Amino acid sequence: MQSSTVKTYQLLIDGAWVDSASGETFPDINPANTDDIVGHFQHATLEQTRQAIAAAAAAQPAWAGAGPSRRADVLYRAAQIIDDRVKELAVLLTREEGKTLAESTGEVKRAAANFRFYAAQAHLVGGQTLPADEGSTFLYTLRQPLGVVSVITPWNFPMTIPARKIAPALAAGNTVVFKPASLTPLLGIKLAEILAEAGAPSGVINVVTGRAGVVGNELVENRAISAVTFTGSYGVGDAIQHRAATTCRTQLEMGGKNPIIVLEDADLDLAVACTIQGAFGLTGQACTGTSRAIVVRDLADAYTEKLIAAAAKLKIGNGLDEGVKIGPVADLSQQETILDYIEIGRQEGAELVFGGRKLSGDAFDRGYFIEPAIFRNVNPLMRIAQEEIFGPVLAIIEVGDFDEAVAVANGIEYGLSASICTRDLNRAQRFAQLIEAGMVKVNQPTTGVSVNAPFGGVKKSSTDTFREQGSAAMDFFTRVKTVSIRY
Repeated sequence: MQSSTVKTYQLLIDGAWVDSASGETFPDINPANTDDIVGHFQHATLEQTRQAIAAAAAAQPAWAGAGPSRRADVLYRAAQIIDDRVKELAVLLTREEGKTLAESTGEVKRAAANFRFYAAQAHLVGGQTLPADEGSTFLYTLRQPLGVVSVITPWNFPMTIPARKIAPALAAGNTVVFKPASLTPLLGIKLAEILAEAGAPSGVINVVTGRAGVVGNELVENRAISAVTFTGSYGVGDAIQHRAATTCRTQLEMGGKNPIIVLEDADLDLAVACTIQGAFGLTGQACTGTSRAIVVRDLADAYTEKLIAAAAKLKIGNGLDEGVKIGPVADLSQQETILDYIEIGRQEGAELVFGGRKLSGDAFDRGYFIEPAIFRNVNPLMRIAQEEIFGPVLAIIEVGDFDEAVAVANGIEYGLSASICTRDLNRAQRFAQLIEAGMVKVNQPTTGVSVNAPFGGVKKSSTDTFREQGSAAMDFFTRVKTVSIRY
């Protein structure tokens, strides 16, 4: 596709769509077909980022004062617009990020569900009345918005993650400056277009694309920012935590190294299905993806045999093609990282029992396609069992019993999601108590959680302060004020 036919998208600042003051743009490239440029996007300047923050600050008092019904109306309309455009948005998402059309369709629908959920939450932001020690005194609390919120999101869920951050922020009466990931900016721009169409006033939602060193740093360090909600790598999240002002609230989601434990009493077919979905769905590019299968030894041979057979049936290709179950990885850098880890696994002495090749020939040469990789004879201390790879790579670790399985599962620096496959309710409940993870699944994949449930982890997976998603998200986007009135 020639660059002259590709659309150039703009920044949204104070209700106006504008070009970068520097004139610099960058391309958004389809990872399944690098000849396909999805769009060109602006490198916002430092001054334009500051203008977006100033616009959000100016718009915030009126947005907060508009009342919950007005804010809910905008969010409900946004949800309806998304629902009306599911097919169109899903195709764009697949072109931009690479996941299959079925996965993209699910993500778009989930974004709409987030807007509907938080439209309802706008009416539920309230405080509580308290008994006062003094007579003739009315003691109560208010929940009020924070002010201007920076939203910084990753490339792997370019619509759902922004939706579950932006929707509660707006529902609570905050205004937003949003930086989508530079690998997948289009769906972020589309989300802003939808909110503007839904009636969000000028300055309530602003979108600035561009370099993390310019845009991202300002969205963290500017003293007009009241809160930063971020999803991405631990390294970036840790830097945000240390660079944000003490008066700036942070919500950081930073990855995982998620286990599925398979006990001797598990339904083996169910365990394999859960592993396949968790490890290789979304091309393994999910923070809740399964990267370690911790299996009791007596079951390991049968489990591995069934797992390999199931993985061999997965069709790899362009996510827009019928029957494809695994799309490309995000870009060349991600491809090289994954292939490097596969080689590291070999050098560490793990046995690669399936896949792990860079695919070539025909359409594969124009994209970043890697076979899912399954390692066996993995020591829990190997790098492929400890470090987040963020790709379709699974390490099988054999253990003697339940207690060893839990110890191995907990023996890492991350703690986002964990699953166990068992028919024993007692061990399932013990697992829920003992596992060091923010989300626990029983006879389910490590991926996926209901829209009304809190999302987040422990250790290096999250700041473990405020949870995302569900009604719990409103705690992050509001602050409590205590009021005492003598009458």
